[in-house]
Amino acid sequence: MEKKTYYFVGIKGTGMAALARLLKDLGNDVLGSDIDKETFTQQPLENAGIPVLSFNPANLKNGMIVVQGNAFGDDHEEIVRAKEMGLTIQSYPDTVEQVVVDHTSIGVAGAHGKTSTTGLLAHVLSNVEKTSYLIGDGVGGGVKDARFFVFEADEYRDHFLAYHPDYAIMTNVDFDHPDFFKDLADVKDSFETYGRQVKKGLFAWGEDKSLRDLNVDVPVYYYGTKENNDFRATNIIRTPEGSTFDAYYKDEKLGNFTIHLYGEHSVLNSLAVIAVAYMEKIDLQEIKTELASFGGVKRRFAEEDIADMKIVDDYAHHPSEIKATIDAARQKYPDKKLVVVFQPHTYSRLAAYLTEFGKSLSKADKVFVTPIFGSIREQNGSVSAGDLEKLIKGSEDINMDSLEKLLAYHDGVVVFMGAGDIEKYEDEYKTRLK
Repeated sequence: MEKKTYYFVGIKGTGMAALARLLKDLGNDVLGSDIDKETFTQQPLENAGIPVLSFNPANLKNGMIVVQGNAFGDDHEEIVRAKEMGLTIQSYPDTVEQVVVDHTSIGVAGAHGKTSTTGLLAHVLSNVEKTSYLIGDGVGGGVKDARFFVFEADEYRDHFLAYHPDYAIMTNVDFDHPDFFKDLADVKDSFETYGRQVKKGLFAWGEDKSLRDLNVDVPVYYYGTKENNDFRATNIIRTPEGSTFDAYYKDEKLGNFTIHLYGEHSVLNSLAVIAVAYMEKIDLQEIKTELASFGGVKRRFAEEDIADMKIVDDYAHHPSEIKATIDAARQKYPDKKLVVVFQPHTYSRLAAYLTEFGKSLSKADKVFVTPIFGSIREQNGSVSAGDLEKLIKGSEDINMDSLEKLLAYHDGVVVFMGAGDIEKYEDEYKTRLK
C-alpha cells in the first residue's frame, strides 16, 4: 500500500483503534479524534505515535482519508467538514477491505468465538510467517510485506459483506443481534452471502446445522469432533492444565496438539487454525509449538488472583457464550465454587433469549444479576433483570451498592460476564478484596 494519511473519527473505538495501529505499522500517517474520556485503547494509540485529538473540524487537512466510525452519523461536525473539503470518507469495513486485497487474507466470522479464534490464528501465524492482524479486542498490528492478514469479520449490520478474503473461518451461526436480524434464517443468509465472496476456501464448524448446507462457490472444509468432518479432533483429554488432542485431515494424522486454553470451544478453535495452516502448507510442528504458547485474548477468560479468589473477566453476553465460559471454568477449577456476576446486554437480546439465559446461567453454583445494560439505541424494554432471576434457582440481584455480597465467598471463582460496562463491578470488587 502506498503511504497515505488517515484520520479516524471515533478513533478510541475498539475496532477503530486496532485498525489505526495496523495502518500506522504499515507506514501510513495516522491520527484521529474522539470524546474526551479515557479508554483502554487510548494509551496504546499514543504509544504507537498516533495523536488522539478532541473533535474539531479544524483538525481536518487536505489529502486526508477520513475513516468514519460506526457510531458517528453524517451530521457529525467533522464529517460535515470533510464533505465540504471534498475529502475521501470511508467506513471501517471499507478500510479493512483495502488491507484484505493486499494479502493472503483469512476472515474469521461467527456469532460466537470469532475474537478468540482470530487472536489464536494471529498469534500462531505471526510466529511462523509475516502476518498482519486485526482482532476484536482492540489489538491490531501490521507488518510490511506480510504474507497473511488475519482479521475479525463481524456480521453485525452485515459489516462483513464488505470483505472478499482468500479464506474464511465460520465458527457458528446463531440468532444474535435481534435489533438487526429478523431470525436465524436471516443470519444464515448473511453468512452465505459472505461465503460467496470468499476466493479460495471456507473452514466451517461441522456440527452447526446452518453451516452444513452452505451454498457457496469455493470448497468448504468442515472441522469438528465427529466422523463426518474433514478435519477432526479425537482422543481429547481435558485437564485443569488445558487440553490435548489428535488432529486428522480425513485419514491423515496431522499430529498431537496441546493448548493451555479451556472449554471444548478452544479445541475447535485450535482445529480451525490447524486446518488453515495445513491448506497453506505451513510446517505443523511449528503450529504445534505456537498453539501451546498462546495465552488468550482480552476479555475472553482473562484471569487474575486476588486474596484467595480467582477472578475471571469474560465478554460472554449470549446463552451459548455463557455456557462455553462456564464449561471452561469447570475444566480449569473443577473443585472450586463457581460464582457468576452477569450483566444482561440490551433489552432486545434478553427478551429474545430469556429462557436460554436462565438455562445457561443455572450451570453455575451461584448467580448474581446486575441491572440491564441498555444500548444507545434502546434505553428500556419489556423485560427486567428480575425476570431472569426468577428462572435461576437461588440467584440474586446485585448493583454497585451491594457488592459486599461477593465478599462472603472464599477460595472460589467469580466470573464477571457481559458486553456492557461490567468492568465497573469487577473493578470495585477487586478494590474491596484488596
